[in-house]
Amino acid sequence: MAYEVVVVGGGIGGLTAAALLSARGLRVCLLEREPVSGGCAAPFELAGYSFEAGAGLYAGWGPGDVHERVFRELPVAAPEAREVTPAYVVRLPGGADVRVGGRMEEFEETLRESFPECASAAARFYREAVEVGGALRRAASKYPALATASKLRRLALAAAEPGAARRALARERDVVARHLDGTSERFRRFVGAQLQISAQAPADECAYLYAAVALTEPLRGMHALKGGARALVAALAESIEACGGVVRTNSHALRLAFDSRGRAAGVELLTGETVEAARAVVSNLTVWDTYGKLVGHGRTPPEVRARLKNWRGRGAYQVFVGVEEGAARRLPAGQVLAVCERGNDDDEEDDPGRGQLMFSVAPAWDARAPEGSRAATLSTFTEAEQWFSFHEDESGHEEQDQRFLEERWARLHASLPELGEGCEVIETATPRTFYERTRRRLGMVGGLGQSLAAFASAGPTHLTAVPGLFLVGDTAFPGNGVAAVTHSALVVADEIAPPGRARR
Repeated sequence: MAYEVVVVGGGIGGLTAAALLSARGLRVCLLEREPVSGGCAAPFELAGYSFEAGAGLYAGWGPGDVHERVFRELPVAAPEAREVTPAYVVRLPGGADVRVGGRMEEFEETLRESFPECASAAARFYREAVEVGGALRRAASKYPALATASKLRRLALAAAEPGAARRALARERDVVARHLDGTSERFRRFVGAQLQISAQAPADECAYLYAAVALTEPLRGMHALKGGARALVAALAESIEACGGVVRTNSHALRLAFDSRGRAAGVELLTGETVEAARAVVSNLTVWDTYGKLVGHGRTPPEVRARLKNWRGRGAYQVFVGVEEGAARRLPAGQVLAVCERGNDDDEEDDPGRGQLMFSVAPAWDARAPEGSRAATLSTFTEAEQWFSFHEDESGHEEQDQRFLEERWARLHASLPELGEGCEVIETATPRTFYERTRRRLGMVGGLGQSLAAFASAGPTHLTAVPGLFLVGDTAFPGNGVAAVTHSALVVADEIAPPGRARR
């Protein structure tokens, strides 16, 4: 069967790209190896609960933001989104809670109250981040593919907003730590915990420009979606089919098909069928799997293979929890990022899997649980490789899972004692769980760590080494999170069929 565009992978990035291109009049086929679409965003459904695989917080749902821009083109309604206030609370060692969100003036007051030892420096750090992050957002709204913008385009953007743009460009090679002068250790831990969640990198490695956007998203408003990510997946799939596109589940993509010039010309399936693509192929696989599986070692340039070895991602260890309504109401917010007390291990400071945890509870208006309870997800990092090594049989994995569960469960109750006995373990998920559900390399989730070595054009972008092959998803800059993944799909759709010029 021949189409104009074939999309491999039905995660949010692949679905969004397929929905936009279908709406712009192209014949599109999306291939998904699982029985249902969703990828990493697919919910875990057990015992009457529907658990989010992430924090359940969504950026980019305000007026004029990326999701409004996408759904403006689609013939379906966007999921219901309600703003979450505060976006989340960071609980510091000792039990001090810092509310994150609201207008900058309110947040500055929170910073002064929470960090009196460095109030001026903390406020200055965030004021600069708001200015730089705002300039980057405005630039990206004018030219979504900012990471690959030409020098001429960058000069034009700088000329349109000379003050803020100049300051942003001057910080292109900065790490966050350079901007934390005068702040206390407590404030640096507060910032560092957020960076580990949003950028998977510590302050002395994280690209400042990325952090300026990520850290200030809560000040612009974060949302919860009714039905969670599943509602977004359903809306996008409905749009594809309403516009004449095709979503093929249970379709295992094996490798790319190439034409005589080496251009991506379609996708070969495990069944032996070839699905032809006259205009482009879009990969929603990770950058590693795109080259390792679709392109193949022989067609991957040596310089790309070298970069693939240097890029790093993380795994997630999660506990899916049923929380009694009374216990949920005792928490300071629906999402709590807890910075754990340090133990006696000198290496613990550099191990975000042991140093912090994110506990996310579904809102009361969308509990996704049996009556009187709410679904919650406890998320921590882990090194993905360790879940695929040294297990002679399945019992080794089960024992490791049990050790992690006991350690994380103890940390949860030490960090959030108000939960008391009002919660129970429903299930756990390890990197092997995510691998089995998505076939992502080592089950890694959340994209690349946004160090300078992987930031913007230094990391993977929507462009690949293969003509006619494009990349979307959380390993294609601009980073992880649903808003960033959606933005990556908008970039690719504009590259293949610019709005207003696509054939209808």
